[in-house]
Amino acid sequence: MSQAPATPGHSPFQTECNPRDEAPQFVLPLVVRIEKSAPPARTDALETAARAVLLMLGDDRATGDGEWAQAVRNWEDARIRKVVRRARGAEWRRAEALPGITVTGRSAQVRVFPPVPLDGWPKDLAKLQVSGTELDDPEPPAGADLALPVLWLNPGLEMSAGKAMAQAGHGAQLAWWALSPEARATWHDEGFPLSVRTAAPGDWPGLTTSGLPLVRDAGFTEIAPGSCTVVADHPALRR
Repeated sequence: MSQAPATPGHSPFQTECNPRDEAPQFVLPLVVRIEKSAPPARTDALETAARAVLLMLGDDRATGDGEWAQAVRNWEDARIRKVVRRARGAEWRRAEALPGITVTGRSAQVRVFPPVPLDGWPKDLAKLQVSGTELDDPEPPAGADLALPVLWLNPGLEMSAGKAMAQAGHGAQLAWWALSPEARATWHDEGFPLSVRTAAPGDWPGLTTSGLPLVRDAGFTEIAPGSCTVVADHPALRR
């Protein structure tokens, strides 16, 4: 890895005086399939996006001398940007034809692609809609299984589904970076089980000061710079 785990005081997502801005900027594209007749549930989409990021990070093609490895290193050396776009029908089929990984949840499908230059998106991805992706949960999600990793969302922030998917991906990535190689291998072999839940308001302050990986958003879209969005609670990182 070319980047150490982020801490509350040092994050690849923050805006102030970040030396990462001097590097060429790359972005990790994610596309969520949203058919008009069968949109995915919001929580499942968030969890599927998080697993998609982890599958990219753990893929042999993204490490060592793999075909995607240099693009991933370039991306990690700059800000860890992720952008979620949406597709349906022929748009989704064209997206699936590009190199990447499709991850299927209970109701969601998300495809993650190797990082691309910020201004160098493939044509079939660049024209997909990025803003205003809204999804709902038909039923409230069940309580999180605390024996497994949980990505806790800030209860005081309102984010579109697309923004929240990117934030969940950030949280999963920080957890991945913070784990030992052995813990990473175990998580990978288990298929990256995790849940994404909104923290109880009374629990959020303790989570942000727990020492667990904390995402502070750069504030490019929707929320203020420096906003704490996600705490990545992995059993192997609990103190």
